Amino acid sequence: MPDRSLTLEVARVTEAAAIAAARMRGLGDEHRAHEAAVQTMARAFDLLHIDGHVVVGEGEEGQVSALWLDQALGQGGAPVDIACTAIEGLTRVAKDLPEALSVAALAERDALLRVPRVYMEKIAVGPGLPDGVVDLDSPVAENLGRLAEAKGVGIADLTVCVLDRPRHAGLIGEIRAAGARLRLISDGDIAGIIHTTNPAETGIDIYMGSGGAPQGVLAAAALACTGGQMQARLLARSDDHVRAIRRAGISDAEMRRKLTLADMVRGDVIFAATGITGGSLLSRVHFSNGVVRTHTLSMRASTGTVRESRVLRRLDDTSDLLHGIFN
Repeated sequence: MPDRSLTLEVARVTEAAAIAAARMRGLGDEHRAHEAAVQTMARAFDLLHIDGHVVVGEGEEGQVSALWLDQALGQGGAPVDIACTAIEGLTRVAKDLPEALSVAALAERDALLRVPRVYMEKIAVGPGLPDGVVDLDSPVAENLGRLAEAKGVGIADLTVCVLDRPRHAGLIGEIRAAGARLRLISDGDIAGIIHTTNPAETGIDIYMGSGGAPQGVLAAAALACTGGQMQARLLARSDDHVRAIRRAGISDAEMRRKLTLADMVRGDVIFAATGITGGSLLSRVHFSNGVVRTHTLSMRASTGTVRESRVLRRLDDTSDLLHGIFN
């Protein structure tokens, strides 16, 4: 990906999808919000000078209207893999709750792990820590002890982000028994993992638990840009999941393998996330008198660059959204 302008272009893609989603905030209609964001993101990718190939998307062809696996997008140019989720936290958009994002990543061809829409067990921490400070197969208390030691604090000073799900009851019990604090989130584990990259701002030191596998790859792309650490393992919670994993060409042995960040993301990668409903990391899309304000994080692995952009655009409800963003 030699063109530096692609970092800005990917940010424009997530900004467009976030604006489309934000127009549906609080209306209680997840389907309309999802369709608006998915269609907008696909059209935005199609404007880029890339030979894009979706490897982490919204589903399989025939199941979704756009951004399906293996969909070709772009005007032609650099051959890249696309990983994206038009709305991370769909229920949050429908209810106008915090931490909903629009997220996308570009990487060199065959550089992103291709995963089906199944579950993934994950553990992640931010940058500036010793290699291997946490391990997916270590006990919770041991991981928290090592992390606390590396940070020069007590376990009681750590905050662990976990999806609030019945399947995590045992994990939550172990975290509390170890003495750490908990930040339980209703959904949106990409945001939860990204929060570990800036604990001074977000208050989150480590992410633990299981969530979507596609979201795991997107989160890994962000950590690859910032120098964070992550380990993961695919989880099949049903026979349908097993079949989906096998259709993706992943053997049973590979399914059980512990994945490192390098297994999920290789080489250069560009990552962008734009806030839809706002939160501790990114502000919400704001509409006022024909002006739209967005807040986006853009990152690139090859340079280690992290950009935070707050953009004002003159766009009213009658404006062509993509024309206003890309022209």
